[in-house]
Parts: sequence; C-alpha cells; structure tokens
Amino acid sequence: MRSLRISLSAITVLLICIGVVMIYSASSIYSLDRYHDSLFFLKRHLVFILIGLLSTFLVMSFDYHRLKKVSKPLLLFAILLLVLVLIPGVGRQVGGARRWFRFGILSFQPSEFMNLAMIIYLADFLSRKKEKLGDFWQGYVPPLIVMGLVALLILMQPDLGSVIALSMTVFLMLFVAGVEVRYLAIALMCLIPLLYILIFSVPYRRARLMSFLNPWADPHGSGFQIIQSQVALGSGKLFGLGLGHSKQKLFYLPAAHTDFIFSIIGEELGLLGTAAVAILFILFLLKGFKITRLTEDSFGYFLSLGIVLMIALKAMVNMGVSTGILPTKGLPLPFISYGGSSLVLDMMAVGLLLNISRFEDCP
Repeated sequence: MRSLRISLSAITVLLICIGVVMIYSASSIYSLDRYHDSLFFLKRHLVFILIGLLSTFLVMSFDYHRLKKVSKPLLLFAILLLVLVLIPGVGRQVGGARRWFRFGILSFQPSEFMNLAMIIYLADFLSRKKEKLGDFWQGYVPPLIVMGLVALLILMQPDLGSVIALSMTVFLMLFVAGVEVRYLAIALMCLIPLLYILIFSVPYRRARLMSFLNPWADPHGSGFQIIQSQVALGSGKLFGLGLGHSKQKLFYLPAAHTDFIFSIIGEELGLLGTAAVAILFILFLLKGFKITRLTEDSFGYFLSLGIVLMIALKAMVNMGVSTGILPTKGLPLPFISYGGSSLVLDMMAVGLLLNISRFEDCP
C-alpha cells in the first residue's frame, strides 16, 4: 500500500496548503481591523498545523491495534470532556454556545475529539461482535445507547449539526458492518419526529431551515449568510476574480475563513478552484476506501472506514452549505478551514489511516 500512502499524504498536504493560502486571503483584512495584525489567524493556523504534524507522526509511531485496549477509556474520557465543557467557568461560551475549552491562545472543541473517540470505540465493538451483529440486543442496542448519550451531551452545548454528522458516520458504519437494515430503519423513523422537534422548537434553527428554503424572505437576517455565500460563488464565474480579490470577505460574508471558506475559494479562484478542491476530496475518498478494502484486520477495516466517512461527510456538508444545497451549519471544511481542534484531529485521523495501511504491508 506504499503508493496509496504516498497519494493520500500528497492529497492531504495539498489541501492543507490550499487552506494556508486561502485563510490568509480570507482573514487578513478582518484580522487587521479587529486585531491590528493581518497575520493574526494565519500565525495561529500555522501553529495548529505544527501541532497536527507532531500529533500525526505520534499516532503513526505505534501499533494501532493498541487502540483496541483503550477504546473504552478514550470514549469515557471524551464523554467527561463533553460534561466539563458544559460547566460555567470551565467551558468557554461564544455566541450562546458552550463548546470550547480555552488554553491561552489555543482553544479545544471536545466534540471534535469525540468524533475520533467514537469511531475507535465503534471499530473495536464491531470487530469484537461481528458474529452477533444480527442480534438486536447484543449487536445493535449497545452502540445505540452510547450514541444517544453522546448526542444528548453535544445537543446541550447546543450543536445539532455535529450530532447529525456523527450519527450519519455511526449509522453508515453499522450498515456496512452488517447490522440488520430493519433495525436501522426503525431508528431512523423514530429520529425523524425528534429531529422535527429539535429544529422547530428552537427559533434560530427554525429560521435557518426557513432561510434555506427561501433565503430572500429575510435577506438581512437568517438568509444573509446563504445569499452572501451564493453571491461569492456566482461572482467568481469560471476563473475567479483573482487570489486576494474577494469582495465578500470585506465584512459581507460572516465566517469567511472558517465555515464559508469554500465560497471565498469560488469567488477568487472560480469554478475551476472549487472543482479542484472537490476533486481532491473525491480522490481522498477513493484512496481512503481503497485502504479500507485492502485491510484484512477487522479492527483496522472499521477504523479506516469510520475515518474516511467522517472526513468525507464533513467536506460534503460544508460544501453543501456553501452552495445552498444544505441548510446552514457550522462545520469546517477539513484541512482547509481555520479551526484548531478540527484541523489537528483530522490530521491525526489521516495519521491513523496511514498507520493502518503501513501495518497491512507487514507480513
């Protein structure tokens, strides 16, 4: 799998390099206005990349099979972090949401760590229970209970989008593992009314959904982000306005260097730029799934599957939101968006994927 590792590493590095350039382009004017330093976000992002590189080499340096023994402690630790972040004075509250720990200039989002911890736990569970996955109580209920607890804690932050993204990853892993489709279908049917309540009982979520259906109904309120994002993408046309020449980043498009960086790519680099990014993620998906398909160890198989699904789903949701295909949700574009814990943990996940392929080469 050496050629696969080289290809996957090259794709990841290229995406990270695109992120470095676009974060500076999208954030320089905003950071100069707010922090009097045009390099404010770029310097922080480079620190996160360095931490991510060190973490990636760390997870590549040991036998990934050891994670089986610590899958439950990792999950319990991640759950503890989700509880601690909800405590006033411990977790940091921004915009009414309590999702971060603050350590000096760095911040950490425990739900991002939970994504990886949940995948490791589920990969261990599925590899141990593969003969009992057809049994409702032994093969389906345990991960469902764990996912329910995790979802509840993340919803208390509140962060519905992260719950949906993680749930999709878990359900797809269960489906591929061979859990009865009728069990999954029953759960999905039960979740639909719950999702309806979670959306329509909270005013800002209801407003986001309504603005998704018709953003021009409230162009200066709930529909503002979607409209500005589409203006950015449309302005870029085929070749873009040129690197650094975005107009929407001039305090029109909120979160230009984080959740909507894909829109700035479209404005400055045009359809060719967004298509290139999309193709890179498709190649990442194909190379990742090829590693999964060639992995004979069941734990490594499910672990690599979960990692590829997690990164691919986050990329699809981010690009879907930016283009107006999906309702607004603050999920970063993997490897490209500004965001410390998300970038570091995505890089660690790629390190695990490379680790799995490396051990498959060993006799």
